[in-house]
Amino acid sequence: MHEEGYIEVTGGRVSYQKFDNNTGGTPVIILHGGPGSSCYSLQGLKELAKDRPVIFYDQLGCGKSDRPADKSLWRLERFVEELAQVRQALNLDEVHILGHSWGTTLAATYCLTKPSGVKSVIFSSPCLSAPLWEKDQKLNLKKLPIEVQATITRCEESGTTDTREFKEATEVFNKNFVCRLDPFPEWLKQGSQFKNPEVYNIMWGPSEFTVLGNLKEFDCTLRLKEIECPTLYTCGRYDEATPETTQYYSSLTPDSKFLVFENSAHMPYLEEPKGYLHVIGNYLKEIDSY
Repeated sequence: MHEEGYIEVTGGRVSYQKFDNNTGGTPVIILHGGPGSSCYSLQGLKELAKDRPVIFYDQLGCGKSDRPADKSLWRLERFVEELAQVRQALNLDEVHILGHSWGTTLAATYCLTKPSGVKSVIFSSPCLSAPLWEKDQKLNLKKLPIEVQATITRCEESGTTDTREFKEATEVFNKNFVCRLDPFPEWLKQGSQFKNPEVYNIMWGPSEFTVLGNLKEFDCTLRLKEIECPTLYTCGRYDEATPETTQYYSSLTPDSKFLVFENSAHMPYLEEPKGYLHVIGNYLKEIDSY
């Protein structure tokens, strides 16, 4: 069964999809990356519906959701409120949460509000500290050709991150640390229409490498010990969410597991789809069997 529609949240309506084969497993809700991206690239995770309902929603401001002009809406706290409103509207009394990238920022902050009925949380390629993320990208940049490093540094310092040379330098970074599929999937390029750069700029900044937005101080590492449900941390071997930092987050979280996808960067759900679905599916079934 495939159901889709809109849910009223603070600031507008969000678009959701639900895939359900009536198999009785606990639903999993997918939190996409960004901020200001969409569920577009994550659609392969609907395969998890063979065991449980799978819910996607495009966060407000992107994808097929409303795009209100009110810039004050682009705050972490409102996205946390939105997640609670989506859960309530879809009667998700018990739920697993799978966040990817910025979706893990949202998932962790939501879990720290101590909501009821969260059976597990999966942090896929996590960003749980903006300062640590920024530090890791500086280290990743040093693994690239000198001229690419120089271009990125120069464009950031001069505020010319909207230029072609910055875009080309960023593409080199992306081929190493975001998605290593070669050729890069054509259909993935089409997903850019679902992104909202304004949300990303306000919350993160003009580039991946330096956080200038309102998430600049975000860091929940000291509170990870408060997450009470079973937790799985995953990332790719070449991920911008580095294995070292991802393992560090896991070490701070009780009842957590850690796994690296050896042939992936930041998108193991695309780079190693069978392996990713196998790991996630088995983990969710294991938790449901408790």
